[in-house]
Order: sequence, then structure tokens, then C-alpha cells
Amino acid sequence: MPERILRLERMATSVCLFIITALAWAYLLLGAGTMQEMDGMGMVMAMSVWPWTASHAALMFFMWLVMMTAMMLPSAAPVILLHRTISRRNDGGATGASGFFALGYLAVWGGFSLLALVAQYFLERAELLSPMMESASTGLSGALLIAAGIYQFTPLKRSCLRLCRSPLEFFMAHWRSGKRGAFAMGARHGTYCVACCWGLMLLLFVGGVMNLMWIVGLAIFVLVEKLVPAGQWMGQAAGVLLTGAGAALVADSLA
Repeated sequence: MPERILRLERMATSVCLFIITALAWAYLLLGAGTMQEMDGMGMVMAMSVWPWTASHAALMFFMWLVMMTAMMLPSAAPVILLHRTISRRNDGGATGASGFFALGYLAVWGGFSLLALVAQYFLERAELLSPMMESASTGLSGALLIAAGIYQFTPLKRSCLRLCRSPLEFFMAHWRSGKRGAFAMGARHGTYCVACCWGLMLLLFVGGVMNLMWIVGLAIFVLVEKLVPAGQWMGQAAGVLLTGAGAALVADSLA
């Protein structure tokens, strides 16, 4: 009976994660599709009537948060499901504990979304972003590519990626029972995840925050880096390519 309950709980958790992820991607598809259907002049006019009011900032923050949910929740699903299993077998599985774990995880990405919003504001004020919210400066694009590429080789990146790729190791070191403990663990895991992927997420400013293909490509890369057996090596190979592409852009901007 306990094993049957665990299977049902894992199935229910999987369905909830799928629905949340699907809704987030549907929101992005609608928003990005609307932007891409507008011609260049239409986008410029639309941007010109969007002053940075409190309501506009709230809308942009929500957009970033939904985007981070769509991109990052799939790669966190194995960790959330493992939490459900360990919670059920070790401490009886507090009702909704895995939901609190996911909330803690997304809360940290909410903090990242706020920082991304601040970066967007200052980049727009400096006229370094296009209406599609992509870099309008070759030098800025190159610098972001180089920063993301070099970060792929840092000890912090390797350490955080290891914990993202080895959820059991994470739980053995940081397990806490109950709903509060689940939220705290989710926030801790989210912190490791942000530390692992922040450089890649900043590349949204290179390809375009509203460029759907760029968003999908980054999301797939994050998923591969975290879940595929050779993901760590693929991440380092991508680091070489990112650094090389960034250096070429910087050289072009200085020519």
C-alpha cells in the first residue's frame, strides 16, 4: 500500500509540474508570437508607449518569472520527484511538502527575475536593447558571450552543476523535514541552480528576450547539461564556442 501511494503521489506531482510548465510555455508562445508578428516600426511604436511605470515593471517581472519557470522547472522535475519519494519514505510525506520545495525553488528564480528586470531597465535607458529586447550593441553581445563562456569553466559552476546533476547528494547533505524544511531546501537548491545557470540566462539579452527559438534553445541546453550523462562536457564545449563567438564580436566592434 505505501508503495502504491508513493506511485500515485509521484504521478500527481508529475502531472502538476507538466501543467505548470505547459501553461508557462503557452504564455511565452502567446507573448513572443504577438511580438514577432509586428513589423519593426510597430514594435518601436509599442515600446515607445510603454513607460516604466509600476504596472509595466510588474508585467515585465511576471514575464521574467514565467520565462524562468518554463525554462528551469523541467530540469528541476527529477529533484522534486526525488524529494517526494524521500519525504514519503523517511518522514511520512507531509502533505504538499514537495509543492513547498518547488515554491522555494521558484522563489529564488523570482529573485533572479527581479535582478534581470533591473538589468533590462538600465539597458533600455542606455539604448542598448532593441524593441525585441535583444542587445543592440555588438560589444555588449560579445561581452555577454565571453562572460557566459568563461563561467562554464569556473569552480563555482562545476560545483553547482554537480549538485544539480546529483540530487541525492544534495538531499544527503541538506535534508530538512516538514513543509518549512522543504521550502528551505527548495530555496537552497534554487540558489545552486541560479549560480549554475545565471550566465546562460543573461544570453537572453543577446538573442532576444522575446525570441522564442532562442528561449527554447537555451532551455534545451540547460536540460541537456543537467540531465544527460555527458552534459558537463557538453557544457564546457559550449563554453569554448561561446567564448570564441564573443571574442569575434568584440573584435568586430573594435575594428
